[in-house]
Amino acid sequence: MSTATKQALAPGVNLLALDNQFCFALYSASHAMTKTYKPMLDRLGLTYPQYLVMLVLWEQDAILVKDIGARLFLDSGTLTPLLKRLEANGLVSRNRDPRDERQVRIVLSDQGRALRSEAQQIPEQVLCASGQQIAQLARMRAELARVRDELFKALDGET
Repeated sequence: MSTATKQALAPGVNLLALDNQFCFALYSASHAMTKTYKPMLDRLGLTYPQYLVMLVLWEQDAILVKDIGARLFLDSGTLTPLLKRLEANGLVSRNRDPRDERQVRIVLSDQGRALRSEAQQIPEQVLCASGQQIAQLARMRAELARVRDELFKALDGET
């Protein structure tokens, strides 16, 4: 632990108390967020991870599986079953890339593109449910992205 980190800790703070854990605050907020999304996504026939994949595809259609994985920080072992389910539901197709047969390209179906308009109101509903202003959430999102990036950088340093 760095000297700066040690100095930031108040003497006598129980570092193992649940209420002092950043990871638990993040985990429980994530749990509350996914529970908030669930009824909205149920109406669309999507799970939360499938919704994240669809968000990527609504931004950029006909994208490689590896690029979806990079955007969502998911490996292909996690992503492939999600994509197969989306394909079975008629929202996407999985096609070998003609330039490199080892690569799989995901393409939205007409039904998948149409679902975007049904999902359009979800971010606003979640914003309202959060009780936060959009600027507050943008600041939190940026801070969490910095924490995530630092954690991944630390993990990369271990390997």
